[in-house]
Amino acid sequence: MADSIESSTSSSLPTTARDPSTVIHPRREPFEHGLLPLPKLIFSDPMQSLIPLKQKLLELSANQRVDSAAISEVLQISTNHAGLVLDTLASVLHSETEPLVTAKPGEIDSFGADVNDLVLFLYIQSYKKLLPRTHKDSAAVADVWPSTSAFDGYLSALSPLQLVRSNSRRFMPSQADEEAHQLSYLQKHMANILSLLAEPVEGEGEESLVLTMDRFEHLGFLIQFGDKGFEGSSLSQSSPFFANSDPDMPAVPVPAAQVHDWLVQCIASALEYISERVSSKENGPTNASDQDVPMTDACTNSVKVSTSTRGPCFIEGISKSSNVKLASEIKGSSVKVLNCHESSIYILAPLRYATVYGCSDATIVLGAVGKAVRVEHCERVHVIVAAKRICIANCRECVFFLGVNQQPLIVGDNHKLQVAPYNTFYPQLEEHMSEVGILPTVNRWDEPLALGMVDPHDSLSHPAGVSDVQAESAIRVDPDQFTNFLV
Repeated sequence: MADSIESSTSSSLPTTARDPSTVIHPRREPFEHGLLPLPKLIFSDPMQSLIPLKQKLLELSANQRVDSAAISEVLQISTNHAGLVLDTLASVLHSETEPLVTAKPGEIDSFGADVNDLVLFLYIQSYKKLLPRTHKDSAAVADVWPSTSAFDGYLSALSPLQLVRSNSRRFMPSQADEEAHQLSYLQKHMANILSLLAEPVEGEGEESLVLTMDRFEHLGFLIQFGDKGFEGSSLSQSSPFFANSDPDMPAVPVPAAQVHDWLVQCIASALEYISERVSSKENGPTNASDQDVPMTDACTNSVKVSTSTRGPCFIEGISKSSNVKLASEIKGSSVKVLNCHESSIYILAPLRYATVYGCSDATIVLGAVGKAVRVEHCERVHVIVAAKRICIANCRECVFFLGVNQQPLIVGDNHKLQVAPYNTFYPQLEEHMSEVGILPTVNRWDEPLALGMVDPHDSLSHPAGVSDVQAESAIRVDPDQFTNFLV
């Protein structure tokens, strides 16, 4: 089926993609916040597995939507894990009007997931993240990291120190590298993805697959054009197939092969665009979101902050100082705090997504995060956050003061984590929580959910049996040690 899509040619190929508003981008959110380390969600051959699974889901669906019971039955996972699938999908969907996105906690299951969105979500669970480059002196790095886990010998590449104490961000993938990696993945798998969305022409069999405009819009889960993302026009309006469709008339379905050729060419142009952009920046002013910045430089040059309308705001390389960012200073709706040490970081703003990566001996206060927070490869960090959900991965000796509507998710090689209820306040907090949709009446800080110790998306090979080990969960902070934090 996919072969028939790949083999066709199209006359609608773009001639150029140099105008930034026409450049195709991967949506980072599914790849950064939407991957779950559940073995039964990861298929060695996604196409062969998902075609029959989609059919089973449709048989159990009402209006092509499925609840956790149907997901549990078809994927043979627990109802708790099926609920986690729905919660995670809701946090990374592209449409703000999708019922799964607008549902309140406790109501998600009554709306269920669109089968097409769910199938795309399941497909990308096979994605392998771009690995950080190893430290040139790995022996020196290993020498200063205490080996307290029986699995450290197997999982050394997952330890926070292996990634952080290199004192240089150049050993981690840059944003440009990650975007190129995600685009290459989509380019390789686009034929399969389109086959899962397409429909056969009646009477002509599966060799003649077509995409309706509605099915085409589901690709917005994975890709977007230009800088505005979800705030811009719909995906179909960026295509040559549906751009001028009459809203009162159903658009004519387009051959899937034609859509495939156009998208693959768009991705090829975007990859070339990224390469040219990186090359030009090597000879011009640097930008922290696109370029690898040595942390030593970031420290000596004070604060490194980079913002863009499409990508996240970066706060990185802060050492032995404090940094405050208010809503008026944050462009866009996501933040990444990278490689900050012995510092206090305050981001008092309404956000959609936030990532804290590679920090140590720091206090990080995040205002209100309406979609998802990910804290990864940190040690001895205090994180204070009000959020819809949080995922903690590969951290040690960290304390999390949480106001979260969903269970804290704990994955990977963690040690000595503690959780406590949210413990701070600032004047705009309630306004920011309301703006991003966090319920102040629901806090599940004390219900951490630990999944696998090994992340199957990290491209590493692990000894047999290690992948079945559950991650170490978090314990509650001793009430006698709990204090309020003044901003």
